[in-house]
Amino acid sequence: MRSIPKSALALGLAGLLPFLWSALTVLAPDLGLWAARTLGPRFIGPYVGLSYGTVILSFMSGVLWGFATRASGMVAASGYALSVIPALWAFVMVGGGPVGAGVNLIFGFVGLLGLDWLFWRHGLAPRWWMALRVALSVVVVICLAVGVYL
Repeated sequence: MRSIPKSALALGLAGLLPFLWSALTVLAPDLGLWAARTLGPRFIGPYVGLSYGTVILSFMSGVLWGFATRASGMVAASGYALSVIPALWAFVMVGGGPVGAGVNLIFGFVGLLGLDWLFWRHGLAPRWWMALRVALSVVVVICLAVGVYL
């Protein structure tokens, strides 16, 4: 973790806040009730995690696309093709009820971690990339699981 640039680490950790808030409002029902009255039901429980998770999967497609620009030939072409999978997954698989959508987002983030590893393995992502992505992904999956299973 020490090799991760401080700004990337700080922004990555800040990006966890909506996921953490989502889980916290499930685990603390009084907080969830207060937040529902104050912020609206869209910003509590699994709903905030689902909407933000959809955004982040799409964002990560853009990150992977950027990594693909560092390659050439078939590696670049494969990278571009693979980079759109997280956004397409979020678009197609996140719908219906909160449980199904949450499970599909969990699978999406686990799959994204596999793509992260692939891009990193090909030298397209920074050396510190996997240390950051594994840590962030573990927290995201746990937070989404709170919304799905509790």
